[in-house]
Formats: sequence, structure tokens, C-alpha cells
Amino acid sequence: MTKPERATFVINTLKELYPNVPIPLNHKDPYTLLIAVLLSAQCTDVRVNQITPLLFAKADNPYDMIKMTVEEIKDIIRPCGLSPMKSKGIHGLSHILIDKHGGNVPQSFESLEELPAVGHKTASVVMSQAFGFPAFPVDTHIHRLMYRWNLSSGKNVVETEKDAKRIFPIDTWNDLHLQMIWYGREYSQARGWDLEKDIITKMIGRKSVLEEYYTKTSR
Repeated sequence: MTKPERATFVINTLKELYPNVPIPLNHKDPYTLLIAVLLSAQCTDVRVNQITPLLFAKADNPYDMIKMTVEEIKDIIRPCGLSPMKSKGIHGLSHILIDKHGGNVPQSFESLEELPAVGHKTASVVMSQAFGFPAFPVDTHIHRLMYRWNLSSGKNVVETEKDAKRIFPIDTWNDLHLQMIWYGREYSQARGWDLEKDIITKMIGRKSVLEEYYTKTSR
């Protein structure tokens, strides 16, 4: 298959598997999504979804969040890891949202990336999932799959995101990045995955990836 043909195969297969793709992080509005995505750095979505109800019971908007101390926030979010940095970021960005944006989450990459502890990936998730703006946030699952499917040789998520945006039509981005995350978790894990169930990699996988898999499993 050519690269465009592989891309079309990916789109069609994922659409069949995940016709109504859920957003992994539980939230009720752009602010709670922003906080959840920030917490998800180097932490599983499952763990984040366990912690955010505890945090949002005390503060689910920037006005209530700044009434808490950084230490209070840190104590709640500690299980998510990186709690010193994340708690300062949550407290700081809540102040900025009030002071500069009327308490609302801004709808631009530039304004989001100016917030403490908010990088490009977090901004992309919020722009895509909260506001419907075309974006293709790349996490470790998507980075892995783009390589396995011979759609990118990106050495980092920045290069992989550029490749994904070149390959896939813009009107597929918002659903597709979520579908790829779910597929990576369920069928194409980083270690110990079953190629027989991973129908996309089995069909279009990079030759070196397939050879390495068969070499390991034949021992």
C-alpha cells in the first residue's frame, strides 16, 4: 500500500471500531478539561479520573480554585505525580484566567500555551475536545502507532504531529486522534501486545516492526 492508502485504511478501520469515540478524561466544561489534561502528564487517565472528582468537589472553577492554597491542591493531586509543579500550575493559571480572560478558558493556542504548566499538547487537547478546533495532539500511543504503521519516522512527538497533519485530512483529526489512543490501549500496546488482534499493524505495519515481533514470539 502507498502511504495515502495506508492512511485511508487507518481512518476506515478506526471508524468501524470506534464510531462514537469517548473522551478519556472526565470533565464538564473547558476549565475542568484543562485541569484534567494538565494532571494527565506522566499519569494514567484512569488515575486522573479518580482524583479529579476529589479536586472538583472543592473547586471546579478558577474562582474557587484560587481560594485554595497550593499546598491544599498538592495534597489532593499527589497520586497523579509531579504534584509540586502541577499544583503551582493549576493555582497560577486559575489566577491568569480570572485576571486576563474573565474567568474563561481562552480559545486560542497562543493564549493557552501562555498559561503555567500548559504545553502544546495540553493546548491541542483543549482546543480539539472543548472547542472543536481541528488539532492533532500526539501522546505516546499515537507516537508509537504512527511509527508502527510506517506513517512517520518522527524522533519526537513534534515531528510525529507534523506528519499526522500532513497525512490525514483535517476533518478527521479530532475524532482520529482519540480513536488512535483507544486503539493503542486496546490492541497495540507498547509491550506484550498480540499482533493477531492488532489488525491495523498486521496489515500495514512497518517491516522492521513486524520482523522484530515475529523474531521475539518465535523464541
